[in-house]
Amino acid sequence: MKAPLVISLVVVIGLFVLIEVGLRLLFGFGNPLTYIRDEQIGYLLAPNQRTRRFGHRIEINQYSMRSEPIPKTPSPSTLRVLLLGDSIANGGWWTDQNHTISSLMMRSLASAVTSNYQQVKVLNASANSWGPRNELAYLQKFSSFNAQAVVLLINTDDLFATAPTSLPVGRDRNYPDKKPPLAVVEVFQRYVLKPTPIPGIEVVQNEEGDRVGFNLAAIGKIQALARQENSQFLLVMTPLLREIGESTPRDYEMKARQRLTEFCQAQQITYLDFLPIFNSNQDPKALYQDHIHLNLQGNKLVSEVISRSLVRALGT
Repeated sequence: MKAPLVISLVVVIGLFVLIEVGLRLLFGFGNPLTYIRDEQIGYLLAPNQRTRRFGHRIEINQYSMRSEPIPKTPSPSTLRVLLLGDSIANGGWWTDQNHTISSLMMRSLASAVTSNYQQVKVLNASANSWGPRNELAYLQKFSSFNAQAVVLLINTDDLFATAPTSLPVGRDRNYPDKKPPLAVVEVFQRYVLKPTPIPGIEVVQNEEGDRVGFNLAAIGKIQALARQENSQFLLVMTPLLREIGESTPRDYEMKARQRLTEFCQAQQITYLDFLPIFNSNQDPKALYQDHIHLNLQGNKLVSEVISRSLVRALGT
């Protein structure tokens, strides 16, 4: 082999290695969170994972929570809160573990609790695009982990969420079921390859019937399970960015919101609607990462309001 060809080959290999290492160390590519299928829940984050994405630490425990490993039963001196939700509760790749709503709640509650509790743990059971029926199925499978309070965090879109399905797992690039062989492969799969249609997904997305009613029923069942475990139940809803300010929810959203309000009144559910709270903020746009997800400032506001409500409810 001629020397120039060898040199060129070495340079190409060196550049490839440099790019691969850079993608892994700087952005966390090559080590995405993976998902597992579940017949009732639809899908879960695979248990016992740790990674960094774009510099943000992400840890998934043995129960597929975005939390540190926990014992199934807490000690008597622990105040435990179970937070159920979707990507807003989870925080996704754009939120460091310490900046999730659950982590911020843990610190707020620890400074506010004045009773005999020696520590506070807020468990974060969540996954991207979960709706009330996914969250109910999670609670039915794993229980409330003896939490003194269960908090269900939804957003306006969740009132129209479809039934749980495992179809995206391993087919949608946002729900991989295994690690890619290389970081460059993940980048190629995510940003170069066009997504292919998932067989059967349109049927799920076009679910017929009263979706709002289905999800309200699921919320009612979550409340009932919390009561069975002698847990306080708190329902929290954050708005979409386009609902804030001079814009208002669309007609179908306003009707769904009204149904939710009436349902909570009938069921005696403590309900925190963040639409008026965000509207009273001087710069509500500064609370958002994008059109639906919150940034650190938004997470702080939500965690503080939830914590204050829990302190009152628990009488701590």
